[in-house]
Amino acid sequence: MTVRHRAPEQDVQGVPGVPPPGAHGGDAAVVARALGVDPESLLDLSASLNPFAPDPVPVLRRHLESGVLARYPDDGPARTALAAAMGVDPARLVLTNGGAEAIALVAAEIGRGEVVEPEFALYRRYLPVVEPGGARVRSNPHNPTGVLAPADEVAAVWDEAFYPLATGTWTRGDADRGSVVVGSLTKLLSCPGLRLGYVLAPDERFAAAIERRRPAWSVNGLAAAALGELLGTVDLAGWARAVARARRELTEVLVRAGLVVSPSDANWVLASGVPDLRARLVRHGVLVRDCTSFGMPGTVRVAVPDADGLARLDAALVAVTKTVPDHGVPEHGRGTPRHGMVR
Repeated sequence: MTVRHRAPEQDVQGVPGVPPPGAHGGDAAVVARALGVDPESLLDLSASLNPFAPDPVPVLRRHLESGVLARYPDDGPARTALAAAMGVDPARLVLTNGGAEAIALVAAEIGRGEVVEPEFALYRRYLPVVEPGGARVRSNPHNPTGVLAPADEVAAVWDEAFYPLATGTWTRGDADRGSVVVGSLTKLLSCPGLRLGYVLAPDERFAAAIERRRPAWSVNGLAAAALGELLGTVDLAGWARAVARARRELTEVLVRAGLVVSPSDANWVLASGVPDLRARLVRHGVLVRDCTSFGMPGTVRVAVPDADGLARLDAALVAVTKTVPDHGVPEHGRGTPRHGMVR
């Protein structure tokens, strides 16, 4: 990728023009503006989206053309469709404007929580009180390490945004045992701009409390109208198998480049051992997540890419680390790469 600067930018650890990492991944637009390039030219492996989800644009276009934006949203049918897909009682399910709103609503309802670091930053942001002994809020698989929680581990709130891609099943069922579950459909369907999440409550009382807190028309009309059709494209078991294979192949590429890779069950891995890797990879058109905000400087989180993305990452790593290219980068096997995810 040839980068043309619009204006001089700050340096990050000796790499000109690369802005510092934000609090979360998925900052391709910010990085692209700083470098003066089209965001579509970057391979964004910082947000940990599902690389095997089909392109949602044809589905969304059909619903846009149906005039859905001219009506106030009705998310009742979408909630029913998701409850059927998950095999849960729709009275215990609340749709939200992405996983972030699900976390914010649950945090406000429970009031006092415990967060054991490192953890996803939004738990602390939205909990009114964070202290030992509060209701434990826990990501599963753990974010950032990507490791699934043991079956006997207990939490009051489970964030299962990435659980389906790690296991091939919707939820581990803790809502049936009294826990609250929050999830992110836009991670699974690879359309974070659409904003779709959910709260699965342990009972109707808690679900009703979340509904009362939720802003009116929280889920936009396009998302609500399209969700049922988008759910028809879901293949949890197939996607989980494809992610597992792709994760192994990603690990091989990273290790070959001299990185130390931690074990993971998720659709990403943690890697360390190459200084300034995020900033240096960006100069070759690849964006990964810097983990300094997790208290893990020198470590990056790399999302599982599709086959084309893996080859592109491999080439960028060769350029960055001066390793010898290996032209035997494996194909991913099952799973259809999402159109447009990799440029």
